Amino acid sequence: MNRLTLYFISFLIVLFVASGSLYIVKQTEGAVKLRFGKLVETDIQPGLHVKWPFADNIRIFDTRVLTLDSQQESFFTSENKRLIVDSYAKWRVVDVNTYYVSTGGSEDLAVSRLANRINSGLRNEFGVRTLHEVVSGQRDLLMADLKTSLNQSVHEELGIEVVDVRVKRIDLPPEVSEPVFRRMKAEREKEARELRAKGGESSKKIHALADRGRTVLLAEAYSEAEQIRGAGDAEATLIYANAYQQDAELYSFVRSLNAYQQSFNSKNDILLLDPKGDFFKYLNNSKVR
Repeated sequence: MNRLTLYFISFLIVLFVASGSLYIVKQTEGAVKLRFGKLVETDIQPGLHVKWPFADNIRIFDTRVLTLDSQQESFFTSENKRLIVDSYAKWRVVDVNTYYVSTGGSEDLAVSRLANRINSGLRNEFGVRTLHEVVSGQRDLLMADLKTSLNQSVHEELGIEVVDVRVKRIDLPPEVSEPVFRRMKAEREKEARELRAKGGESSKKIHALADRGRTVLLAEAYSEAEQIRGAGDAEATLIYANAYQQDAELYSFVRSLNAYQQSFNSKNDILLLDPKGDFFKYLNNSKVR
């Protein structure tokens, strides 16, 4: 065996030993070290690490946020009404040591146990609420309470954290959905009729107030107009009286001219009058004193 071959074999041996002695933990992972099957190191930090070849075994777990999509389950409300609930949860490993000890590092086992706890929690939360509360009124509060209660148990027992729990869908069982929908429709129609009746009553009140205000406003305007007209007529009468006292003949002449102008306002007007009557007094007699 020449020296080059010996160097090559030595390199392969060193490479083999190094590959069995070094391992890498990523930022998104957690790891524990087992030596001959016994747990000797937990919560290994991310980076490059060394282990004993053949003696040490490294178990690596994903510490990112994972999704648990639960199967549809039946729950009863406080009114003893059955609901079909479809939910999901977001969770992650936060204590690698507890997680490994409680689940043996099996993600499937962790998911199964978490799903059981979520179902139990949902059953308890639904059992103390009415149908309206779980459908719309208190859904956010229900999810917050469930998340808090889950984290109080799964953190210590499974070494995981529940980031979020959400209900995707809530359905009624087929045998009761149609009667419930009919009842809900009847309730909404009754509510709509009551709202329309209240609206009609309010409309009548508004129209009555508007009509009353209009009547009062017109009466006040008419009264004010009559007062102004009366004052104007009185002033005009006073002016006419003063003019008559100063020159009665001139006053009579001006009044006759105004009468002529108003009487012959249109070419189509026809008057049958005695030419020698008083109406044509100033036209027949050009002498005005």
